[in-house]
Amino acid sequence: MSRHLTPAKIGLLALVELYVEEAVPNDAIVPVINFISSQLLNCSLSGASPTDATGGWAKVESSIGVILFIRDFERVLGPFAAADRLPGRRLWDRFLEKLWGIDSLHALQEFFDHLPDYLARTKEELRRLAERGDEPHHGIQLSRTSPFGAFLRRAHLEFLRLQFNNVADLWKAFVKYRQPTADHWRRRNPHYGRLSFDSVLMTGEHEWGDNTDELAVVAYGNMLLGTGHDDTTPVSTEDVESLIEVQVDMIHQHGNRVPLELREKFKDLLKQSHAIPSLSRYLNFSDTWKAGDYPTTFDDLHRYFDYTMQNRDRAFYQYALMNLAIVQSDFGCHKEAVATMLETVSTARENRDVTCLNFALNWLFHFGRTHPKLVRELESQSMLASGKETLAFLRVKAKETGMWVLWSSALLGEAKLGMSSGESVSTALENMIRSSQIIVERNMKTMIGSQLSVVTTLWDRLGLAYMSGTTCEVFLRCHAKNSVFDDELKATCRLAGLLAGRGKYEEAFGKLEEVEKNSLRSSKPSQYWHLYRGLLKLRRDLHHNNLDAADHLLSQLLQTGTETLEPDMVFIIDSMHIEALIRRGDFETAFTKIDRLINELREDDRDIALRIRLLLYKAHLFDCVGRPEKGFTISMRAASMAWRARLMPLLWQAIGALSNILNVLGEFAAASKLLIAVLPRCLETDSAYVVATLYTLLADARTGQAGSVEARGVTRAHKRTEFMTKAHEALDSAFKYFSMVEDVEKQCEMMAKKATLMRAMRDFARSEDYAARYLALKKENMARHG
Repeated sequence: MSRHLTPAKIGLLALVELYVEEAVPNDAIVPVINFISSQLLNCSLSGASPTDATGGWAKVESSIGVILFIRDFERVLGPFAAADRLPGRRLWDRFLEKLWGIDSLHALQEFFDHLPDYLARTKEELRRLAERGDEPHHGIQLSRTSPFGAFLRRAHLEFLRLQFNNVADLWKAFVKYRQPTADHWRRRNPHYGRLSFDSVLMTGEHEWGDNTDELAVVAYGNMLLGTGHDDTTPVSTEDVESLIEVQVDMIHQHGNRVPLELREKFKDLLKQSHAIPSLSRYLNFSDTWKAGDYPTTFDDLHRYFDYTMQNRDRAFYQYALMNLAIVQSDFGCHKEAVATMLETVSTARENRDVTCLNFALNWLFHFGRTHPKLVRELESQSMLASGKETLAFLRVKAKETGMWVLWSSALLGEAKLGMSSGESVSTALENMIRSSQIIVERNMKTMIGSQLSVVTTLWDRLGLAYMSGTTCEVFLRCHAKNSVFDDELKATCRLAGLLAGRGKYEEAFGKLEEVEKNSLRSSKPSQYWHLYRGLLKLRRDLHHNNLDAADHLLSQLLQTGTETLEPDMVFIIDSMHIEALIRRGDFETAFTKIDRLINELREDDRDIALRIRLLLYKAHLFDCVGRPEKGFTISMRAASMAWRARLMPLLWQAIGALSNILNVLGEFAAASKLLIAVLPRCLETDSAYVVATLYTLLADARTGQAGSVEARGVTRAHKRTEFMTKAHEALDSAFKYFSMVEDVEKQCEMMAKKATLMRAMRDFARSEDYAARYLALKKENMARHG
């Protein structure tokens, strides 16, 4: 088969002819043009964009279907009536009339010879036509530079370049491609005969008689007589290369693997191609990389770039190294990845490839933030200073060279670096706005996911959970189709985490189940999805006090290699392990792990939020062992750091820890004032467990105030009743929020406190009722997990 022309291209040419001859009705113009343009160009007139995940794979599948089967034309043309509006006559019938009109090799030659007639004529050509007395085409005239005009000119030129044997092969492939429509054409055309596919054979049958079948066998090689075994597919090299490029772009843009059905179809198509493009090696590399097949990934990568090196010398050597470093990093070979990326930097400088150089430096910066120990020996200063200098350099160079994606990424990196270091929120917001301006002005849809991810992080740190959830919803509904799947997955997981924080576990699991299954065939997204789902289940088991199930999940999570996980995910696993140890009563192990993590975070200069969380865990641990006052300095430090960095959710928790210590020290009024001040803001965080804890501390403070009333007589009794009533209301709120997150142990604790409070108020009936509910909760929990 030729490099460009195929039977499917002939079908598209016939469809273009119908359009320029004004044989397409008005209601079918948009679908027809959309169908042709989707096959010729990477664009569409419909709402579905081929740049999104669904539209992209649909375009590939549609292209393969058109190459293999003529029935795809019927799917588009069948619903519309013909322009002449004759009863029972469809646009599909006009299309078949055009195809079956090409009834010989000579007719095929005339079909291509007439293609230039549909193009707009120049003045010189019009003058020559007038001199010969010929009339130009009276239908739609296609501009030579329009997509359709360029398609016709290219097809005509490619046909003229074909040798006779290639023309004959094209004709036979076209006959075979058209043959499935023979039954329909026979019903529409009463003069149809068994040799109608070739007018030469049908005309010569009267002269040749019985020898006609033998001539047909000689010409077509048993192809149409049912005895051949020719299963070849009419595919051109250009079709294969185009399909490979679209699939590689889809994998890189969205991070998804090729769907199974599509992959099998394409493999069958590739086998029929005379020449296998070298880019197919890169497609195999990308697919096996996403599948997590370590040996095959390296094999395909070396095959592709070995071929590239042979044909293009060393011009692309740095890109081979860059791809190798990224793959090594994804598979956990971090030391090798750093060494390879440093070699990439050296080679890019040698070849003066600024684009590759800037990308490599950007990768080294982000890698250094994730794995600071591995790049520490490369730095002469602290990580923070090195990070700022690197980002400033990348920002300036990206602006100079017009690398808009890198420029936006550097600004977002500065915003994240500032937030993790506890610097000014306004500076981080300024960088985010500058990045957003670049994204909007340059229409970089693939960067919106990264932009909104940083925005969501900012809302979370400010304690505005509603804004965080809304940002994720906006991204998933409006921008996910144009973004990398990793961004979509993280936004979905963040929404699931917010739902779980409000105690809506079933909705959280349902949100995770909405993720497209084919996208989860990639190794890293699948691991992240299963890991996050396990974390939600672990959180629920801890709240149910189902420690055996929690230990089983923790044993699996802790065995996951920390080198292959994101640092934030590793910290979440460690924090849940600490909580499980505390619930088990293993305070010594928990204290040792907290101290070790604090030292590691301090050495690595990690996110200040993580260090504050560990300080709060340490203060909580002192409270669990009956020495809460020892956590006073720690709680004050955590509150100071959280306020300076504007980490509002952690600030409210630190205030709660301080209030607990004040209660122990007998400063109930001060604790009550603090809690009343922070509770309304804490409700904005949508963290039901933290809110319930603060209400519990408020109830303790109110109860303490009731016991320390200094008035006498009736006034004292009235004050005590007022404080105890407020304490009861706080316990009710605490019980409601603990019930939302299904924390059975805390629910029992609230019921026990209510029973004790009612007994102190001499309301023995309600006290007995609360005691009975306490026992019922205990019994229900034991029956559930017993």
